[in-house]
Amino acid sequence: MKYKNLILVGTSHIAKQSVDQVKNIILDKDPDIIALELDRKRFYALRYKKQRKASLRSIKNIGVKGFLFQLIGAWVEAKLGKYVGVKPGSEMITAIQLAKEHKKKIALIDQDIEITLKRFSQEFSFKEKANLVIDILTAPFKRKKIPFDLTKVPSQAVIKKLVADVKKRYPNVYKVLIKERNDVMARNLYMLMRDYPKKLILGIIGAGHEEEIMDLIKKIEI
Repeated sequence: MKYKNLILVGTSHIAKQSVDQVKNIILDKDPDIIALELDRKRFYALRYKKQRKASLRSIKNIGVKGFLFQLIGAWVEAKLGKYVGVKPGSEMITAIQLAKEHKKKIALIDQDIEITLKRFSQEFSFKEKANLVIDILTAPFKRKKIPFDLTKVPSQAVIKKLVADVKKRYPNVYKVLIKERNDVMARNLYMLMRDYPKKLILGIIGAGHEEEIMDLIKKIEI
């Protein structure tokens, strides 16, 4: 997805296809700036291979619900990564390594993870918690409606269906994890485009963010 001096690429954090995709597009397009869906904390953890561990002390900053979400999310991602044979965040690590090798500027465009987790603690409602319990208990009895290959980036149709389902059953989760972060990333990408108009910027973000972020960037310009 291209607009002016920006190219956006949607990835899956545990898909081998995404690792190859990131490598190929960096070598092919030779961007001047590589913008990553990371904040400083997650960048440091990936760059120096220091896994961020949730500690009870962090509850003060991110809240109990944010702490549990971080804990469960990391466990699920690690399990899925082990299942497909790809370490979570491998496409970001590949981008970081190539940026270093080819002396490219790296820009971190995502919201601070602690802000996101704190917002999650504030917004995750009782109704959403009830829906989560119901979904977990009934999941074994439901047919898989949207099967997809974890080793590949899901199609836009699959992504849109999943996002729509989250938005319907977990509106506050959608707001915090997708909408608010899209707003932050769109603003940061727009500022890069404005400050470096003659530079090619490659944005590497999670699949499903591209369309809304691109639309938001175009609206900022109006």
